[in-house]
Order: sequence, then structure tokens, then C-alpha cells
Amino acid sequence: MRKILLLLVPVMLLNACSWGITMDPAARNVRTAWSGDVSACHELGKVTVSVMDHVGPVDRNNITVRDELEVLARNEAAKMHADTIKPLADPVDGSQPWGAYQCGARGLKPAGGPAPAKSSADVQTFPIKGD
Repeated sequence: MRKILLLLVPVMLLNACSWGITMDPAARNVRTAWSGDVSACHELGKVTVSVMDHVGPVDRNNITVRDELEVLARNEAAKMHADTIKPLADPVDGSQPWGAYQCGARGLKPAGGPAPAKSSADVQTFPIKGD
């Protein structure tokens, strides 16, 4: 029993880590276009961000890794004065490429559909903090 407890304690401690990834204040204004059409936007460049997707033999939670990648991409896009990011591929080994765009007031059009209705609400995504 004691050996099992000694093996589980490090794993539980690793799950409690926040990894120190926080969103910069400027990044709060950067939208994520998961499936939106960015063809009307001006491409500012590409960024590739990475985080640890495993610690030793233990894989980290996939959702947490994806959330952290998005936060890092938004931080980098804000430094480029972009207001929109879009993933260019799925994460591989904790690394993911993103496109950075300046869409301005034009906003984004949903993929394959009409332009979104104008709204005074500003929608943002934030990482989910969980166990």
C-alpha cells in the first residue's frame, strides 16, 4: 500500500501544476477563428507555440494542452498586433502552428454561411481550469 501511495503522490502533484501559462492583457482582444472564414482578413504571419504534452511517462490532459497552446498563440498574436488567430493544424507532440490575422471591424464570416449578425457582445474564449 505504501509503495502505491509513493507512486501516486508525484502524479497527483503534477496534475496540480498550472505550468505558469497566463494570458497577457493584450491577448484578451484576440479572437480564435476555429472554423471561421479569414479570407477577408489581412494575414500578419504564422506562429508556432509549444508546451509540454507529457511529463516523464505521464501524458498531460489533451484539453489542458490545447487550451495552453491557444493562450500562447493569442499572446504571440497580440505582440504582432493581430486581432484573430486560427489553428493551421492539430497539435503534435505539444506543438501547434497558428495563423495570425488582422480582421478589424469586418469580423469573421462563419465557414460556409452568411456573415454573423452584428452584436454588441464581445465573445472570447478562455482556457478551462480543471482537475
